[in-house]
Amino acid sequence: MGATATNEPKSEISNYVKLNIGGSLFYTTVTTLSKLDSKLRDMVLSEVAQNAETLESEGWVFIDRCGKHFGTILNFLRDGSVPLPETCVEISEILAETKYYGISELHVACEQALQKKRNRNTNITWVTLITSQNEAQKLISVSSKPVVKFAINRHNNKYSYTGASDDNLLKNIELFDKLAEKHKERGLFIKDVIGSNEICCWTFYGPGGAVKKVAEVCCTSIVYATDKKHTKVDFPETRILEETMNVMLLDTRINKSVQEHELIEATSSLNGNCRCSCSSQWSDVQWENSTASTLEHN
Repeated sequence: MGATATNEPKSEISNYVKLNIGGSLFYTTVTTLSKLDSKLRDMVLSEVAQNAETLESEGWVFIDRCGKHFGTILNFLRDGSVPLPETCVEISEILAETKYYGISELHVACEQALQKKRNRNTNITWVTLITSQNEAQKLISVSSKPVVKFAINRHNNKYSYTGASDDNLLKNIELFDKLAEKHKERGLFIKDVIGSNEICCWTFYGPGGAVKKVAEVCCTSIVYATDKKHTKVDFPETRILEETMNVMLLDTRINKSVQEHELIEATSSLNGNCRCSCSSQWSDVQWENSTASTLEHN
């Protein structure tokens, strides 16, 4: 009985494993490491059992690998799934670690995630980047399509932004990229990242011949707090979508009735609340009259 009582705590203690992965320290259990048949399991358990040279005096099992993604690997062993990073570089790093540790299930998941990103990137929308106003005017004047120019200067007055300005700035950038993808066949999308002094401004031009500005949405304003001047960046999404739709309707190359239907559907899908917001400002009769006047004009 005494021998049995002595062995029970020893068995319990041996279930815990301390890992030193390239200087990053992790605690886990034999149970976690044994969930999948992997080189990592065999490597660690062998070192623990034999107390080889890689087992340090303090009880740490040392593995000469980078510990950056080892937490992700442990969580996959614990849960059977794990969220993967957004970037291909980090997924590729995890893929290399799964190959070394022989964790085939996570290896397959990483390969599938990379393949999805490759497939997504095969349909790239090329946004024209400009660096001067002269360059922008030349592009707009020769374009046979409507033009949406997005001027952004993140370094202009950067340190006097109000609280939500950075977030709104990123929302404007994200919306521009989405619209460029949605309407790549119908419009020319220009991003001005250097040649403008505007922090965040949308400008819309009709197609062909002359530089004719149809509309502009400036997303910045000046506010005052005590004796300091601050720049506020807004995100007027509904108005931006509306002006984009209006300028795209000026494209005479495509049947207007088909174009209007597809544009409304495309812009509404960007934001579930967009159609409700637009309908509060434009009735069905107003939309029909607007479209009819555009057709008569063209």
